[in-house]
Amino acid sequence: MANILRTDPQAFITSLADALKKEKLVTPVEWSVYVKTGHHKQRQPDSNDWWYARASAILRSIYRLGPIGTQKLRTKFGGNKNRGHRPNKQFKASGSIIRKILQQLETSGMIKQVEKGVHKGRIITAKGEAFMNDIAKRLNPDSEKVVKKVKKAKVQKKVEKTEVKEEAKVEEKTEPEVTAPEVEEKTEVVETKPVEVAAE
Repeated sequence: MANILRTDPQAFITSLADALKKEKLVTPVEWSVYVKTGHHKQRQPDSNDWWYARASAILRSIYRLGPIGTQKLRTKFGGNKNRGHRPNKQFKASGSIIRKILQQLETSGMIKQVEKGVHKGRIITAKGEAFMNDIAKRLNPDSEKVVKKVKKAKVQKKVEKTEVKEEAKVEEKTEPEVTAPEVEEKTEVVETKPVEVAAE
């Protein structure tokens, strides 16, 4: 399947937002027309479809970081507030907006709640991952071919390593034992000549 994280994030989020709107997987609440997305914002979003864009960004974040909860998502989508002559201050995004979107995505079967050890939050479901992969495939059709090539190369490399190990084992078994060569003991025969004693 196409790799979601290899696709351009902005293009992917825009396409995912259009797909969520078309499939009616999320629906803006009545008060979404009047609210800001967080305390750090000065005014409400300019786009009428900002709810779908935020939902698609949250869905991608869950795919990347899950399991993840509301508070971490609030921090991720927060920002600095312009406080005039005073230093800027970091504020979290609206928790109500994020909770409503998470509930809608969960109802649509795109995400689910899990507990992994100390981590508790939402993760992407098989349906949600397939939905996102279809969009990534349309945006970047060559990405699937690249992923397949990389996987094939990894498998080939693994097979080659296994073959080399097996060959080394076979060589160790078939190699004859080398023993030290027998050294022939050579005895040198020293000829002794009779010593002539001079007559006095």
